[in-house]
Amino acid sequence: MRTVFLGTSEFAVAVLDRLALTPHRPQLVVTRPDRPKGRGRRMAAPPVAGSARLLGIETLQPEQVNSPDVRAAIADAEPEIVVVCAFGALLKEPLLSDHELLNVHSSLLPRWRGAAPIERAIEAGDEETGISIMRLTAELDAGRVCLQRGEPIRSDDDYATLAARLAALGGELLVEALDTRPPFREQPDAGVTYAEKISPEERLLDPALGAPELERRVRAFRPHVGAYVQLPWNERLGVRRAALVPSEDPEPGVLAVRDGRLLYGAATGALELVEVHPAGKRPMDAGAWLRGHGDRLVANG
Repeated sequence: MRTVFLGTSEFAVAVLDRLALTPHRPQLVVTRPDRPKGRGRRMAAPPVAGSARLLGIETLQPEQVNSPDVRAAIADAEPEIVVVCAFGALLKEPLLSDHELLNVHSSLLPRWRGAAPIERAIEAGDEETGISIMRLTAELDAGRVCLQRGEPIRSDDDYATLAARLAALGGELLVEALDTRPPFREQPDAGVTYAEKISPEERLLDPALGAPELERRVRAFRPHVGAYVQLPWNERLGVRRAALVPSEDPEPGVLAVRDGRLLYGAATGALELVEVHPAGKRPMDAGAWLRGHGDRLVANG
């Protein structure tokens, strides 16, 4: 089956790589433009662009995917199906009606429609998520679904580990959908939730939440977004790994040293900050950070 692939992220790379091994290998890949990245703000290609070029597939990186010239380029590839996976830009009419569009969505729809379904599933404490293969429509992630498969969320999963398994599952399920062309069904009206994009404010670990919620947030945002706490001397300290501590000490929002451990108080319970990421430095064990900053923390406490 002739396909065109629209995708951008590392998640989409795994799906593209799987698709390229099948008779449904894309004739064209459309991805996002190069963007500044990292502390040096150097221009970098999105992950899908690099993968597509290694695969030898023609690649477009337009500023506007809905523009007439991009629509013409997609039409020239004569796709029977246009596959969309983690593209990161809104597709509009008439592109939506020009072709049959299949979307690889990383949740069990209708739960977690929207931009951050993996993060929100971990953050909410869901025991399971999965992949849905669906028709793309103008309404956000509300199209009919042809295949779904679940994936358990482990107690130690973070975004990286769960996304890797879901991406592999997404590739397999997409190929199955293209091979077998199963019927589509409407999503149920009950159980709809929305996975809003992660806001900058959410990265700060809010002490008004309980320790279990904060621990899940640390995992949900690791490693791509990152959570942090505010140090008493007005610096951010990134939190890479945290563990629950059965204690009401310290008070909510307070950082404290207890028996050589770095603790952060929450509304209920506390977190031990196990791995931290100081500004401008590499991630490190919290014990190593305390050896350089513990006295200062105590003095400010």
